[in-house]
Amino acid sequence: MIGWDSLNEPFEGLCGWENISSNPTAQGSTLKKGTHPTPAQGLRLGMGQAQTVDRYSFGPFGPAHDGTVTIDPKGRSIWADPATETPDGVHPKWSWKRDVERWPLGTCVWAHHGVWDIETGFILREDYFRYSPLTGELVDFIEDHWKPHFIAWARRIRASHPEAILFVQPPVFAQPPDVGEEVLKGRCVYAPHYYDGLTLVTRHWNWFNADALGLLRGKYTNKMKAVKIGEGAIRKSLQEQLGMLKADVDILKNGYPVVIGEIGTPFDMDGKRSYGWTDRGKHKGDYSRQEKALDASLNGADGVNALSWTVWTYCTDHTHDWGDGWNMEDLSLWSADDLREKKQILIDGDGQVGDLYDGIAGESRAGLLPREDPSVITVAASSSLTLRTLDTLPALSSTDDMTLRPRKPQPTFRDWLQDPYGFLTNGARAVRAFARPWPHKVVGVPVDMKFEIQKAWFKLVVRVSAEDGESWLGVDEEEEHEKERLATEIYVPLVHYGVKGLVEKGRGFVDGGVARFRKGKEEVEPRRSGSVGEQNDENRGMNVYTSARSSGRNSRPGSRFASSIDLLTLGGLTNPGSPAGEDGPLPRDLVDLDVKVSAGRWEVEGQTLKWWYDVPGEGEEPREYTIEVRRRTGVIKSLARRKSWWWESWCETICRCFRV
Repeated sequence: MIGWDSLNEPFEGLCGWENISSNPTAQGSTLKKGTHPTPAQGLRLGMGQAQTVDRYSFGPFGPAHDGTVTIDPKGRSIWADPATETPDGVHPKWSWKRDVERWPLGTCVWAHHGVWDIETGFILREDYFRYSPLTGELVDFIEDHWKPHFIAWARRIRASHPEAILFVQPPVFAQPPDVGEEVLKGRCVYAPHYYDGLTLVTRHWNWFNADALGLLRGKYTNKMKAVKIGEGAIRKSLQEQLGMLKADVDILKNGYPVVIGEIGTPFDMDGKRSYGWTDRGKHKGDYSRQEKALDASLNGADGVNALSWTVWTYCTDHTHDWGDGWNMEDLSLWSADDLREKKQILIDGDGQVGDLYDGIAGESRAGLLPREDPSVITVAASSSLTLRTLDTLPALSSTDDMTLRPRKPQPTFRDWLQDPYGFLTNGARAVRAFARPWPHKVVGVPVDMKFEIQKAWFKLVVRVSAEDGESWLGVDEEEEHEKERLATEIYVPLVHYGVKGLVEKGRGFVDGGVARFRKGKEEVEPRRSGSVGEQNDENRGMNVYTSARSSGRNSRPGSRFASSIDLLTLGGLTNPGSPAGEDGPLPRDLVDLDVKVSAGRWEVEGQTLKWWYDVPGEGEEPREYTIEVRRRTGVIKSLARRKSWWWESWCETICRCFRV
């Protein structure tokens, strides 16, 4: 636990509202879709009074007035019935005591404050929320409410966790206030949220978009100037918007880092087209549109922004019917309903193999081994699966069993992990978009980053200065060891760079687990490292799926045993808990890379690309180094089941415009 996020996506509500009898018309001030009552109408509706309210549709150019509709609650009130408490104001369940004289139940609380009259429906104080009830001054939500809350929250967090990193999250798209270094104390990350609003609201990946953040901050004189046409313009605009959010950190001063706390895209696009709910199911399993949308958003964090991010969201109980399970949102990167039928994961005590997920029962049947007692396991969600988990699965008598009988001898690693590529992509949606190459450890500072998903091409530029000179491993002065600097480590995902044997459904396990790809009659040897000046021909540019026993290279201390290994770090694997090669040859090289560096040397371990380069000495100018990564044998094809023809997309777009 390194720190704490502040209140999630706080919203100002009616604070500062000039007139509750009308909605604001300023660009980007309010999202309008469906029925859109004024606050005054909302107060009346809350007391069960019928109201005729405006209705809006959300089309290609934003919200458009679409007539009116009458809402009639037929006298039903949202306010608690007085009968739910005792006559003296004590709640029978929660035991709170209410001042029945000052706060009687059954009526609108704002009517008690003199904002409106319930009998006549007349608004008595239209600007009530514009001023502070304590001082009478104009209200500024950020300064008067959010900032004091954040300071009080930070004080409470630090009382229990003095070194906590405070993740500062103001209202969406709002700039943070200067809360002061006496509050942040050098332990802070700016963590705004960002979504491509047009895609999120329309549930469609459009050929146009708009600079929503620029509109909100008054960048344009009219909204037509904010419209972006074409995928290139859209991607550039998203990157510019995220750059604006990144620049907001300067208000906090002291050079704090930035992480986009939430970013993502909806998966229930176009009437749940990808779930097979339209067009007689011909698009089922095709997440190409979601891939484009998510890639565009995450690309916005790249470039000179070089921003870190966390994608919303991963739900282990996601279903096509109910989405993420909250408010019909559907942004999960994984869904149980998208699991392909595979019977290679769960193995019972008799060596019989069962399904990882029981689609009928709707429950996970994965197991988790407790550290306290290695003889028993408890039922856990599928998100808990690791190689250690799978190696210790016993027989399951029922999905309802919380404690299961002692473990029995299990098949080896090689027996049940026949298809790592398929396993990692099973149930994942738009996996090529979110499983991206990523520099998770950097010597220096990333200054530019690019990833072209259609080419599986990644480029990173880092700036290194003399202050990075301490980034090196300790030196044994008694022995003549060369000072070895720490490496920049880049995650190179198997879903983009996997070797041919893995991608083609486990071909790498043929012939005792050894995969050797041939060019003519000549066997191709693996290439696990390189440096500037090396010949980069076809043979030397390839990493081959080979066995741990067939090569003695890279046999470092500690690489022969694996106790608890995450599925995303499959490199250098052996049978968990067993010496390398004891149960036969096992995979080691996972990715097929063509790497170019402007300086230094590189090496691959599993899905990690390590890159070493010189650091300037004291008094020397900073340097910039570049690395480029491709898949040597070409791009891995998308898992989309059907290619849409250009005319289908064009016709659909035209129809959508006319419907609006």
